[in-house]
Amino acid sequence: MGAEKVTRRVLLTVGGLTLLGIYASDPAQHGTTQHDGAEWAPGAQPAGARTRRGILTTGGRPAASAPARQPRTPPAEHPQLAVARPGRRAAGRGGRAPLFAIDDGPRAIALTIDDGPSPVYTPQVLRLLARYRITATFSMIGIQAQAYPAVAREVAEAGHLIANHTWTHRDLQWLPPALVTEQMTRAADAIHAATGRVPGLFRAPYGAWSPFVLTQCAKTGLTPLGWSVDPRDWSRPGVPAIVANIMQNTRTGSIILEHDGGGNRAQTVAALKIVIPRLLAAGYHFRTP
Repeated sequence: MGAEKVTRRVLLTVGGLTLLGIYASDPAQHGTTQHDGAEWAPGAQPAGARTRRGILTTGGRPAASAPARQPRTPPAEHPQLAVARPGRRAAGRGGRAPLFAIDDGPRAIALTIDDGPSPVYTPQVLRLLARYRITATFSMIGIQAQAYPAVAREVAEAGHLIANHTWTHRDLQWLPPALVTEQMTRAADAIHAATGRVPGLFRAPYGAWSPFVLTQCAKTGLTPLGWSVDPRDWSRPGVPAIVANIMQNTRTGSIILEHDGGGNRAQTVAALKIVIPRLLAAGYHFRTP
């Protein structure tokens, strides 16, 4: 009987380790969805909670039903919002650290709009920015730019900056180097085809920076772009919650994260209509990274 118990324990241990190995190597096999859908379908405007497994990094987004895990803020230098200036490297990484703030004088802030272009919400955001003569940065997903080239071109023609936000918004931590490179290059090609521009900025989905991603940014001349104010508008917490978060957390140098794609962004548009004039009235002026 003793020998049988030992054998059972060994088998259970080996089986458990095998399952852990499978889980770690391919989280997509375990019901994981990313950003309202791991692979973006052109024009998809899904509306579900976002989940992903793995290490939550800057801006990581747990599902509403997941255990209470809060996204990390940028490195310890936040909330002072020190700027990762050109030439500065993150410890142990192969490229420059992401920008978590801008350095353009007192009361300067930046507005970034992610996950478009969207034929529904991007034009609404553009009209609002034009009304207040604000220049923002749009982090575009390649497959969306390919699906809606006219909308992407409208962003470029309005004078806004465009950042590469990968081809299908995959969590780059889980991908081998070849697929990371493909996610970055295909997005760049699609954005260039739609707008005539080659993005000079790169924003990692979920803020999931890895040494390889930073190295690729350095090799291709891309500035990695993070954020310091995340009102979690993607979760649709309500317009008052989005506005309150931005107003409470914005200060000189802040990079504000908002979204025009990836789902229903009516709350985002409504919140921007309130928060932009409030920020201007508070003496802030909008710049680009």
